[in-house]
Amino acid sequence: MYSSGLVSISFRSHTPDEILCATDASGLTQIEWGSDVHAPRKDLLRLEQIAAAHATTPLLCCSYGTYFRLGITPLEELPEYIQAAKKLGTNHLRLWAGRKNALQYTPDERQMFLDQCAAAAAVAEAHNVILGLECHRRSYTETKEGALELMRYVDSRYFKMYWQPNPDISLEENLNYIRELREYITHVHVFHWVGQQRLPLREGLHIWRRYLQELGGSHHLLLEFMPDDRIESLKEEADALHELIRLFP
Repeated sequence: MYSSGLVSISFRSHTPDEILCATDASGLTQIEWGSDVHAPRKDLLRLEQIAAAHATTPLLCCSYGTYFRLGITPLEELPEYIQAAKKLGTNHLRLWAGRKNALQYTPDERQMFLDQCAAAAAVAEAHNVILGLECHRRSYTETKEGALELMRYVDSRYFKMYWQPNPDISLEENLNYIRELREYITHVHVFHWVGQQRLPLREGLHIWRRYLQELGGSHHLLLEFMPDDRIESLKEEADALHELIRLFP
């Protein structure tokens, strides 16, 4: 079962109210709020306003998209992010796995990084939240090998993965990443890029059908970025996403 949503950073120049309105009108059901512009963790009034606005719509907050970087951001700041997520009504936080891929770590750096990830998972367990690691270039989870090593080392139901296609690798390599990590994947960022060129999702539905066939299970499918960066394009992208989801009743 797949649910449909939006990553708020797709529209950094728009207000939370504008994003809520456009998301609701598009038929999407969930939003991942970004901590950088729309929902800063220290702005308690803003967090409360977003939560109150959500209550006037059928939309849910499915995750808090933070820029907390494991191995870089002090672990002492994590509870503050967790409290912000809870104010938004979600127990799922997106985090980043450092700033370089696993092959660039020295043995000592690798052990320190893995241990901090395990410590973060323990904090998450204490607060009953789930940490989802961004699947992204220039991070420990860039490769399936690094991501799988990390998931197996931490080995916690409070420490999971996001997934998104890497436009620098082949379709088969992206599918292999899913095959290796699918038991850990909860949220998926959805877009269609060829290289660095953003294209309408509808043009990539045949590819995304293969991704979802490999994923199986239940996941939050969240549109990230429009092909033209315009909020007016959200409805068309949402329609394409819903067409994709209907293939997997």
